[in-house]
Amino acid sequence: MNELWSAPRRTSPLNGVMRIPGSKSLTNRWLVLAAIADSPSRINHPLIARDTLLMAQALESLGVAVERDGEALVVTPGPLVGPAEVDCGLAGTVMRFVPPVAAIAHGAIRFDGDPHARVRPMKQIIDSLRELEVEVDDDGRGTLPFTVRGLGYVAGDNVTIDASASSQFVSALLLAGCRYDAGITVTHSGGALPSMPHIDMSVAVLRQVGITVDVDIVDNFNATWTVHPGVPEGFAITVEPDLSNAAPFVAAALIAGGSITIPDWPAHTHQAGDTLRRLLPMMGATVSTVGSDMTFTGTGVLHGIDVDMHDVGELTPVIAALCALADSPSQLRGIAHLRGHETDRLAALATEINALGGDVVETEDGLIINPAPLHAGTFHTYDDHRMAMAGAVLGLGVDGIEIENIGTTSKTLPEFADMWLSMVNA
Repeated sequence: MNELWSAPRRTSPLNGVMRIPGSKSLTNRWLVLAAIADSPSRINHPLIARDTLLMAQALESLGVAVERDGEALVVTPGPLVGPAEVDCGLAGTVMRFVPPVAAIAHGAIRFDGDPHARVRPMKQIIDSLRELEVEVDDDGRGTLPFTVRGLGYVAGDNVTIDASASSQFVSALLLAGCRYDAGITVTHSGGALPSMPHIDMSVAVLRQVGITVDVDIVDNFNATWTVHPGVPEGFAITVEPDLSNAAPFVAAALIAGGSITIPDWPAHTHQAGDTLRRLLPMMGATVSTVGSDMTFTGTGVLHGIDVDMHDVGELTPVIAALCALADSPSQLRGIAHLRGHETDRLAALATEINALGGDVVETEDGLIINPAPLHAGTFHTYDDHRMAMAGAVLGLGVDGIEIENIGTTSKTLPEFADMWLSMVNA
């Protein structure tokens, strides 16, 4: 879908309630654990989007049954067997979480994905599996495509990894490691580890299904996790709303003024999106809660911020869009790892905002965004769902912005365009 989508402008205050579907990060973690559990599991209100469907299909290709039951997924474990072909699409969770699971399958499991997926870093997972004496054929590329040749078991051991390019490398090994004969100990040693809340999320879900995990974190450069061997217990859970997908909607209240309420905001969560309730007040928002409903209120006036986004990098595109509309300079730091996401998000944001008249400078680890009058133009998404959402946020405050491939939001929120129009036109 490469046609242009006219981003709607809003010049009067908003007042709406936006119900956000389930978290992608949690849905895919629960799917992996359900696939290696001791009995069937039920996942209520999961996200149904391209990334989660790719995860379900990947696990089905290994012999797991995943069935829809109303607004739930019922997962029945089965013997993990190959040969199989896994389509990772552009989903980092699929290309990184499933190979360590495939290592305990019998047979050859081949992984491939979209063209851009072939440039996303995978060497850390491939090298870690080889360190665990798992055979992986990648022709020396360290990227997709590659084949994992499972023997039906992994002995388990200590693995040292530099996960500074993505916290998913650590989570991938932790989630599958409970089914390794001796469990697994993963030590991060290298550059600053990004997105620590996502690793905390992986530890939390493992503990919820009866797996013992020990954590020893010195700092973002040195940390160790030990997952003790065990079989996850079958479970029934309800997935939290995806707070990162809530970001563009609550950002809308800051641009147009008015209030947007998100129901069922969890009181305690490891989701990066929970940081919105601390970040957005720095830009001029007021945040309030009634029960489990979180309301963001804005005045239409935005202030620049200087903030380290290292642990919440996935929020960067929407925050950068807000900064481009702010009345003072901003600096977003600690996000060099975003260059290895669905696209080089730092370069993409600078290029697209500057093409609309903005003043954005890339730094070694982030962006400097200065106030500048923006004008109409085309906003390219690079097949990146977060870029498309950022474009919609900009379009709310700038006439004549057209977004190329709004359909890429199907990766995590297929209903995004309809939800956005419903909110803006209300």
